[in-house]
Amino acid sequence: MDKTEKMKDGTEVTIRPLVPQDTDRLMDFYGALPEEDRKYLKFDVTDRKVVAKRLRRVESGDDIRIVAVHGGVIVASGALELSGEAWSKHQGEIRVIVARPFQKRGLGTIMIRELYFIAVQNRIQTIVARMMRPQVGAQKIFRRLGFREESMMPDFVKDLQGSSQDLIVMTCDVKELWKQLDRTFSESDWQRCRD
Repeated sequence: MDKTEKMKDGTEVTIRPLVPQDTDRLMDFYGALPEEDRKYLKFDVTDRKVVAKRLRRVESGDDIRIVAVHGGVIVASGALELSGEAWSKHQGEIRVIVARPFQKRGLGTIMIRELYFIAVQNRIQTIVARMMRPQVGAQKIFRRLGFREESMMPDFVKDLQGSSQDLIVMTCDVKELWKQLDRTFSESDWQRCRD
């Protein structure tokens, strides 16, 4: 699946599946994230045991993870978590994190598009995104891509510093997501980068 993609400024990245041999590079990526970016993540990604456990979920087929690589360094990570439960096997949860120097350059949208393709291959009909209230930038991106807020649960989760946070659950029908992704790419200046 290795693909070369261009961001808005023309910088090329390789999008590919995460493999077990990426553990050290993944730990470097997570370790370089500012604390403010790690604070709202679902897992403590600075804990190697936690990361190893997440990688085992990839090997077992419970999660599908991709990375963006630039100059041999991981600069973004994305996941589509598949539900093994019969009543929600048509759903997948999506998560994306991008290194600060690569933010606001379209890489997050590229990662979401690649996860969309993976969701379709896995017969996912509804994509779920969960985030904490302070993650305003992520909420804006997901809204722009057609996600709608389904619920807000006050003080439902704790960030990595132990503070209570509201949990926002957003969903998007896979077909609607494609319309928004297609519009985003066709109406942007990315066409200039592809010529």
